[in-house]
Amino acid sequence: MVLTGRAALVALLCVLPIAFAPDPAVAFALLWAVLAVAVVADIALAASPRALELTRSGDSAVRLGQSVDTVLDVRNPGRRRFRGRVRDAWPPSAHGQPRTHEVNLIAGQQVTLRTTLRPTRRGDLRSALVTARSIGPLGLAGRQASHRVATRLRVLPPFLSRKHLPSRLARLRELDGSTPALIRGQGTEFDSLREYVVGDDVRSIDWRATARRADVVVRTWRPERDQHVVIVLDTGRTSAGRVGVDPTADDPGGWPRLDWSMDAALLLAALAARAGDRVDFLAHDRVTRAGVFNASRTELLAHLVSAMAPLQPALVESDPAAMASAIQRRVRRRALVVLLTDLNASALDEGLMEVLPRLAARHHVVIAAVADPRVERLAAGRDDAAAVYDAAAAERARNDRHDVAARLRRAGADVVDAPPEDLAPALADRYLEMKATGRM
Repeated sequence: MVLTGRAALVALLCVLPIAFAPDPAVAFALLWAVLAVAVVADIALAASPRALELTRSGDSAVRLGQSVDTVLDVRNPGRRRFRGRVRDAWPPSAHGQPRTHEVNLIAGQQVTLRTTLRPTRRGDLRSALVTARSIGPLGLAGRQASHRVATRLRVLPPFLSRKHLPSRLARLRELDGSTPALIRGQGTEFDSLREYVVGDDVRSIDWRATARRADVVVRTWRPERDQHVVIVLDTGRTSAGRVGVDPTADDPGGWPRLDWSMDAALLLAALAARAGDRVDFLAHDRVTRAGVFNASRTELLAHLVSAMAPLQPALVESDPAAMASAIQRRVRRRALVVLLTDLNASALDEGLMEVLPRLAARHHVVIAAVADPRVERLAAGRDDAAAVYDAAAAERARNDRHDVAARLRRAGADVVDAPPEDLAPALADRYLEMKATGRM
């Protein structure tokens, strides 16, 4: 049973006759009885909310930052008119509008209700209950019931770095020879011979061809195809920190490091797939959270965004030894292993520095990390004494981070450390550089 504001207003108006009645107690009892009978009659005459038939339709996935409409079909199979409201309940992060729908259905009528969602968090959004409130013809009271109409909306990573893809594909075509270029890529697959020009590496001179042609001739190379790229996403506690700004929200508060790493992974995967390389994906902290293996190049991105969407940072310390074992079980031949993590000294000393030399001996390892731009801003502060202390702390944090990167390089890994918005293009550029120099 539910009471409306009209019932409260009627009860309030009944105070006046009670106040002026010769016998207030009798007037109160009489008016209370009349109001109670009216409320009971209104409830009895209200259509049953449990009898409604509810079905869902609409999209099951949306990119973070975009809007999507969820469709709810409501049918009244009863014999009475249904007057009231229907609320399709979603989590607060879905930002569903409108929150409730006014419904007025005669017997046998059906109506379609649309709720517009603009999610602000990546992952799975679930709506299990739809609440219907039926109000009687007097508008004093009614009945309410909830229907279990479960549905799931998967909020996919937005892949904002795709704006960098065309320029990197143009550079890839230059390396591949599809577009004329003054400098050809150095790789391990022989491409063709051409005349020497100033600036060519003398080590590429083909002396036999030079002797035959009586002119200096150099060999040109093209980047190898069908190489193996393994992208590993660290989902441990260090991936939960928020850095930068949230470009998909009206009130930017920063993305978790995990989301920035996903964005960089998607750009690298798209570029490597177009380059003809085979890309696998692994998300790991203490256990494997998700994986994409042996996906075709046309379906790779779809599989990646689907696997990444439900991932959330796990508030546990990552286990680099288990991560390295998972990589070695999946990867038999030499590959490019890209580990997206944080340059956290304590976390690295507890495991990664021990397993990195063994991993680097079998694979080419690149460690990519998201730098916090606030550290750079604090390091430049000199306005007052507090700002100077903040600057000293920021400078120490920056030096510690540089020291960690240097140790990783000495252990045999390449390091890409960049601010959130620059990590994806920086990692893509490092991949193209490795393709151009034949280091994969």
